[in-house]
Amino acid sequence: MRKVLLLILPLFAGILLYAQPPAGSARKGDAYGEKIIAKGALSLEELAGKLSSSKEDGVKARIKGTVLAVCAKKGCWLTMELPDNTKMQVKFKDYGFFVPTAIAGKTVVLEGVARQKLVSVNELKHYAEDAKKPQAEIDAITAPEKQVRFEASGVLVL
Repeated sequence: MRKVLLLILPLFAGILLYAQPPAGSARKGDAYGEKIIAKGALSLEELAGKLSSSKEDGVKARIKGTVLAVCAKKGCWLTMELPDNTKMQVKFKDYGFFVPTAIAGKTVVLEGVARQKLVSVNELKHYAEDAKKPQAEIDAITAPEKQVRFEASGVLVL
């Protein structure tokens, strides 16, 4: 019994560590995911224009903007504000990397694919819970919402 417990304890500790966002303060030059460069990054206004004029399902782009919020649980998503004051949700390709929660408020470059998506009430409530919003705000979510989603393959802090 003691041997089994000694084997399970490191496994449990590993799971707890895995569920945490990366440590760090997201300093200038820090990169997450694939290595990317800042040169040629579009503004969020330019991205919005490309999305509205595109007939494709998704628009590949390198964009630059300020992070509004990040998943407080493990850094698995972040949000940015678009020119029309809507929020763009950013997830990370294949759930392959996370960002530190200290990235909120920082200017970053993202590379990946942007898409328009109708987001369900359940998904909106899930993200509100992840963001640790008040229960009253979560309960107020009653209708699906059209959002811009960005799947990033890399993030670079400026």
